[in-house]
Parts: sequence; C-alpha cells; structure tokens
Amino acid sequence: MEGLLLRAGAGGLTAPWPRAQALTTRRLVLEPLRPEHARELAPVLDDDALHAFVGGEPASEAELRARFTRQAEGQSPDGAQGWLNWVARDSETHAPVGTVQATISDADDRRSAELAWVIATTRQCEGLATEAAGAVMDWLRDDGVTRFVAHIHPDHGASAAVARHLGLAVTDERQEDEVRWVG
Repeated sequence: MEGLLLRAGAGGLTAPWPRAQALTTRRLVLEPLRPEHARELAPVLDDDALHAFVGGEPASEAELRARFTRQAEGQSPDGAQGWLNWVARDSETHAPVGTVQATISDADDRRSAELAWVIATTRQCEGLATEAAGAVMDWLRDDGVTRFVAHIHPDHGASAAVARHLGLAVTDERQEDEVRWVG
C-alpha cells in the first residue's frame, strides 16, 4: 500500500492512515514535511509574534529537526492518530512561507482531522493560510475525512477568520485556552 501507513487497532492492523502528498494551489506548493526542512524553516518560524496566542517561544533548528523527525513518522507512537504535515512554499519563489498540519483520528465511525496552520508574519493577511488549509481539507475529504476541527485562541481574530473561510463554525467547547471550531 504505497502512500499509506497501517495502524494498529484492538484487533490488529486496521484502516491505514494516509501519507502526506505534494499538493498545489494557485499560489502555493505544499510539500510533505521532512526533518531536512528545519534548516530553511527555522528563520521563517523564528518570530515571537507567531507565539502570541499559542505560547512558548520559537524553536531552534535542532528542536525543529527533532520535531519534524517525529512528525515525519506519519502516526503517533501508539498508532491512534495519523500525522500529516506540509511545508507551504510560495509557488513562484519556492521560499517557505509556513506549515500546515492535520492530525487524523477515527471515532464514532467517522474520520476526523484536526487542522493547524502557521504562516510567517511577513506573509500574513494574504489568504495563504486559508488557501493551504483548504487544499489539505479538499485532499483529506477524498480520503474519507468527514469532520474537521481547529482549536483557536479566542483573541486570535486572524485564525478565526481562516476557520470561518474554511467553513468551520465556532462552538462553546474549549480545550485548554482555545475554542473548538468544527465543520
């Protein structure tokens, strides 16, 4: 099964998780994330403003490489979630502008994806997050994902706007300090 990871379930191997594939949009190329991307993404993500709503601080190149190595496995260590990650590149310059992530899970006979996006502050307000996450959503729908979720800080108006453009609706549910959006 090329492009798929079999996952472990209670009765042995069950339905496979998809593997991230290259995707293109009008202005972006989404390339499956690899550990080697840490070198070129470290300067793009080295911006305290990107952590204003999610906390923490920018990761070093070594920390990003370690994170990307785990993410590139394509699934959680227990096989309960599929991990798909992309670097978003400007299609004209090929420069990285951010990342998109989807965490896939199965529950209640339905496949869901939790989405997350990060776009460099120098490229925000161009609709790139909506374009990148929308491409991932369309691709995942073709793989049977029927529910999409995002967790967004209540004061993060830009990410809330992205979620609305993606067709997600705000709920009353909270996870830690973030509001759950579902569609």
